Amino acid sequence: MGRWATWKERARALKRETYAVYLACRDPRVPWYGRLLAACIVGYAFSPIDLIPDPIPVLGYLDDLILIPLGIAMVLKAIPPEVMAECREKAAVAMAGGKPRNWIAAGIIVAIWILLAFAAVALTYRLLK
Repeated sequence: MGRWATWKERARALKRETYAVYLACRDPRVPWYGRLLAACIVGYAFSPIDLIPDPIPVLGYLDDLILIPLGIAMVLKAIPPEVMAECREKAAVAMAGGKPRNWIAAGIIVAIWILLAFAAVALTYRLLK
């Protein structure tokens, strides 16, 4: 197996794990702080807007390659192992049937980014006035 195939498989595994964390975030057996952290990590991972835009060479994907795995590693400590095992199974089944889509979650993420942009503009306006 070539390096490219290995990287593609790792990317698929990261997507599956991220989706499993999303499913765990919705499970009532996960403590509130685990759900909150999971929601932040999943929101960032699935957000169309990155901290560093992807078109910037090397750095654009660096945040995805570092921040998301670190966030997942942190959130896994807050999720009970049996819940995570169930969610991984559900994620594997869902991902095998194609990419799952949640338009409501996507809309919420985009709305949050728009609100943050408006807040930044308003703050900048106040400071420059």
